[in-house]
Amino acid sequence: MFIADDPDELIEKFVRPSDHVHLAATLSRPNALQRSLARVFYGQRSLTVSTAAIHASAHALALSGCCSKVITCFIGDTHPSPRPNPLYENLRKDDPYEVELWSLLTYTQRLIAGALGQPFAVTSSHLRGTYLGENKDRLIYDVSLGDGGQVTLMRSLRPDIAFYHGVCADRNGNIVLAHPYGEGAWAAFSSKRGVIASVERIIDDVEDSGLAGHVSIPANRVLGICQAKMGAHPNSLNSTLDSIVDSYTDDYAHLEEIVKACKSQESAEKWFKEWVLDGNYSNYLRKVLLSQRKSTPFEPPPSDRVGTSSSLSTNHLELSSIEKTIILGAREIVRKVKKNNHDLILAGIGSSHIATWLAIRQLSTEGCSAVYGAELGIVGNKIADCDKFLFSQQHSRKAQYLAGIPEVLGGLVAANPNALGVLSTAEIDDSGNLNTTLDMNGKWITGCGGANDIASTTECIVVGVASKRRFVEHSTCITSPGNNVRTVVTQFGVFRKNSDGVFVLRTYFDDGVVSPIEKLYDFVNWGKVKISDDIEIESPISPEEVIQLRAIINEESQC
Repeated sequence: MFIADDPDELIEKFVRPSDHVHLAATLSRPNALQRSLARVFYGQRSLTVSTAAIHASAHALALSGCCSKVITCFIGDTHPSPRPNPLYENLRKDDPYEVELWSLLTYTQRLIAGALGQPFAVTSSHLRGTYLGENKDRLIYDVSLGDGGQVTLMRSLRPDIAFYHGVCADRNGNIVLAHPYGEGAWAAFSSKRGVIASVERIIDDVEDSGLAGHVSIPANRVLGICQAKMGAHPNSLNSTLDSIVDSYTDDYAHLEEIVKACKSQESAEKWFKEWVLDGNYSNYLRKVLLSQRKSTPFEPPPSDRVGTSSSLSTNHLELSSIEKTIILGAREIVRKVKKNNHDLILAGIGSSHIATWLAIRQLSTEGCSAVYGAELGIVGNKIADCDKFLFSQQHSRKAQYLAGIPEVLGGLVAANPNALGVLSTAEIDDSGNLNTTLDMNGKWITGCGGANDIASTTECIVVGVASKRRFVEHSTCITSPGNNVRTVVTQFGVFRKNSDGVFVLRTYFDDGVVSPIEKLYDFVNWGKVKISDDIEIESPISPEEVIQLRAIINEESQC
């Protein structure tokens, strides 16, 4: 087994110009290797890169100019909130690289097919008729079945080489991954040549250590390894072996610095030079530690830090539109779960996952066993206070079940008739179709993530502040189909789709200022919409709802 001194040595030895390089998407991303790739292949524009999401440190790929093409599901920022990144506003014009967009489950299904030696994967996600189906005539095929049904076949995904970051590896190359597993080890088996990996620690032998049951990637699929402490930074690592390797959390200060830097090309290039081009990984780690951005061990916040009803204003006029939307969204989720016995609520990132968490807390106090799921593999009914990032390891530490994308988006959503999806969106049309890809001027938004997979296979609620820019008659493009979008929650009430496929305003949050019809005129640009004759008035927002919400999002609290 080749053991390198640092990530740069691995890249220089094993990656070839024009390679298809896969960056594996566990929650502990191979960021040290990714930065080395950007540094070693700087300016060459020769590589194809596949990775589930481009955000945070992955912006180095665009600034490096090392890629000609990226195969992915999401390009933007996820912290402090999901949003477009200015580096990619001209992505439709292949600037800074060509992009091939998939949904998270279809992307993973293609990897699994490759790992199993199959030429195609089968999916129930709806690609045709959406942006995800464009320019894929040689990649997806619709096959008619004898019973009148239809399935979609997708060509398997077989990169040349796959990058991972693991908890540890032995000197033979057996690798232990951190959980939750995201896409898991499938790329290790689908890659044509094999894996290179950075790990927190290299140990002598997994057999002697009694760790064979923890190994995710066997040595015969591994080309080379190196030790890189905090190699997932600025993302987190949830160690499966606390006695051997310490866990660390997401470095939010560093992530926010990257977002800030990418607001202009000049500041982005300055960040790239400081954190990627200047020196090797040892220099990077030294700068992280010197700047006091070191991720900290897990320390759950004390339960008495979240304030009281006397310290929080609950006057609805002083609540923001997004707070009202989230609280009304949580109420609707609770109603749906109680009425339809949903056992899992799949939370898409954004106001949708905050509403889901709020609903889960309310349902738990009533003894309901429903759980939430996050697409990368987190399932549970407990949420850490003061951390609103959906994929934080603080939440995975409280989970009931840690798995990966196939188990959550596949087994617990697509194959589960009792699942409920909760999504956010940039645009929604009057049929419920969602657009998170391109704005009306053709500028890139973020892409898909797992939203298409969720909307294709299960009933969905959309949670979002209403505006004429967001609630449009015709979406600029369709990222996720609207057939299963039955409910839309806004800051002024809840729309539910009737049997004719028309959204009807069924509940109304009365602010005492504007009538329902005026709200529709001011905030909704749908061609088809109705107001119910027996509209229900939402009750005033309670102090308890505000306390629970702000405990999660860390506003006006003392966490």
